[in-house]
Amino acid sequence: MIRVITTARLHGLEAGTLAALDCARQTGGAAGAAFGEHVREMYAFTDRLERAEATTSEVGAILSQAMKELSAAQQELLLKDIEIRRLRRELDRGPVEGESLTVLLHYGEPVAVYGSREDAHADTATHGQPAGHVWRPCGERPAAEFEWRCEAFIYDVGSNGFRRVHKSAPVVLGGAA
Repeated sequence: MIRVITTARLHGLEAGTLAALDCARQTGGAAGAAFGEHVREMYAFTDRLERAEATTSEVGAILSQAMKELSAAQQELLLKDIEIRRLRRELDRGPVEGESLTVLLHYGEPVAVYGSREDAHADTATHGQPAGHVWRPCGERPAAEFEWRCEAFIYDVGSNGFRRVHKSAPVVLGGAA
């Protein structure tokens, strides 16, 4: 079979081919633009996702640290509650015959009262006294002559109060009877 093609037919086919190529270019351009937009959206989504993961990780670390601090604070509160209960029982019990306490004096002026001499000595370290300071008996010299002095007192039921452990020697006044 032989087919005769005319110039008009060739021009028509050529015009159809050019129109099809133009349509294909436009469709390819639109597809490329859509693909580019899709890729940009994916990059933006991936970036947001990575930032969200980093934030979640950071918040997790902060929460973990906060939980540790909360646990430590609860433990400290529990210990303080136990100590408060012990001190309340001791306070409710009242003083016991022979129980002692120590008064810390600074140049003869009372600074604080402690349950033990060791606690009083430790407190002088907070005021600048060396921790390894050797404490010597004060004898009968006045308390005002010493920068730091610890005086022990014991509970005396008869007087319903505390008295000094070391009684000072009575001072004879010039001829008074």
